[in-house]
Amino acid sequence: MVQSGMAHSLKKIARGAALSMLAAATWLGMPGVVQAADSAIILMYHRFGENRFPSTNIRLEQLENHIKELTSGPYTVLPVPEIVAALRAGRELPDRTIGITVDDGYLSIYREAYPRFKEAEIPFTVFVSTDPIDRGFSGFMTWDQIREIRDNGVTIGAHTATHLHMPANSLARNQEDMARSIARLEEELGSVPPLFAYPYGEASLETQKLVQDIGHIAAFGQHSGPLDRSSDPFYLPRFSLNESFGNMDRFRLVANALPIPHTDVTPKDPTLSVNPPLFGFTRTNMSETLNGLACYAADQGKVKVEQLGPRVEVRMNAPFSAGRARINCTALGPDNRWRWLGTLYYVPRS
Repeated sequence: MVQSGMAHSLKKIARGAALSMLAAATWLGMPGVVQAADSAIILMYHRFGENRFPSTNIRLEQLENHIKELTSGPYTVLPVPEIVAALRAGRELPDRTIGITVDDGYLSIYREAYPRFKEAEIPFTVFVSTDPIDRGFSGFMTWDQIREIRDNGVTIGAHTATHLHMPANSLARNQEDMARSIARLEEELGSVPPLFAYPYGEASLETQKLVQDIGHIAAFGQHSGPLDRSSDPFYLPRFSLNESFGNMDRFRLVANALPIPHTDVTPKDPTLSVNPPLFGFTRTNMSETLNGLACYAADQGKVKVEQLGPRVEVRMNAPFSAGRARINCTALGPDNRWRWLGTLYYVPRS
């Protein structure tokens, strides 16, 4: 079912954000068994019905099928701030909890996605880059449109001013860009958004600290996987949806995914200093056997996995190319639902 209809989701969003602010500065997760009710799936969209941009677009027929699945299937759609607040506080979530996010601020959000989500009473979050809006770029929403959807229950998050590649820029450049974004969001919307999304999903330990110092309470990347108490609160996973990865088989697969509870992911820095990385993680739930655990790396396919008790070590077949590099580890879990742990690393250009 869908909870927190658009008519009253604004109150629930505000309550969720307030609970998040009151939570401790660190993620309040505990090692051990993580049940399905301790995780959620965050979906990520960009454009709607803009068929000229298939890599970032979802076709309207696909969107309507997604909405039909969410409203008729065994899912609970909640505002993203409420999901973040629950996981921070250690509260259980309904099984198959879903959160919806949309990046950048394109006009098709207002014209196509907003009316469909509103009619279906599905809450969602939009991460806005401010410069294109300030400059009146065609294809982007206006501030009046952003205020309208905000006033009708849509959460607005920060996404920098210029949508820059943050790990490829200096700390000073990132500070200036984010400060300008926050100033404009405060001027136009009256407050600093509690949530942030990294452009392109690219981060580093330095940019994560910057996001935290500015006052955001959580930040999202673009790496696949369920969100649970194992997740780094300043680099949270989302499943990306577009024309190629928006068919219903994949939608149901990711909407029903479960986490691989873990700790001690290495390398810790999402921007690599050693390439290929010595990737690994420590499982925190050894009571369940991970059937057929396999890991796949960008442009390399299946890579070597060695399980040393709770420790899982993964070795690449070759160095990654410059830019973004993904690693996804999956295993068949209960009820034919896939357990999933994904990471995204940024490889600097030499």
